[in-house]
Amino acid sequence: MAEAILNQMGNGWFRAFSAGSHPIGQVNPLAIQLLQSLNYDTVGLRSKHWDEFIAHGAPRFDFIFTVCDKTADEPCPVWPGQPMQAQWGTEDSVRFFRTVEEKQKAFFTTYLLLKRRLSLFCSLPIDKLDAMTIKRHIDDIGLVHEMGA
Repeated sequence: MAEAILNQMGNGWFRAFSAGSHPIGQVNPLAIQLLQSLNYDTVGLRSKHWDEFIAHGAPRFDFIFTVCDKTADEPCPVWPGQPMQAQWGTEDSVRFFRTVEEKQKAFFTTYLLLKRRLSLFCSLPIDKLDAMTIKRHIDDIGLVHEMGA
């Protein structure tokens, strides 16, 4: 979801890619359904392993946001170019729920959280801030847990 949200919200300033340490091979259909219902472009979204982005010829990143709580304690790859990194963990949208309605609600809650965090990120005057200040801001954004925070 973060890939689609930032690619739309970033208005060309950012190009987002989503990947994980244990991709399941497909984007969850409930995530796709939600994004499409909110008019996000889902063409090209796919399940990716993060090794794809440390290979020769991969895009270089300025920022890496870890959004899955399950990976918070996993060692991350050494990213080329030494991008700034922040932990923006979210709960797994389907792990604790059994019914489709519960899962849909969980996906929407995750969507709102990611959208709020990415909105805060996109509002940063990055070109006017030094690296330490940017790092402090992106770490603080990871502490935002609800729409009102």
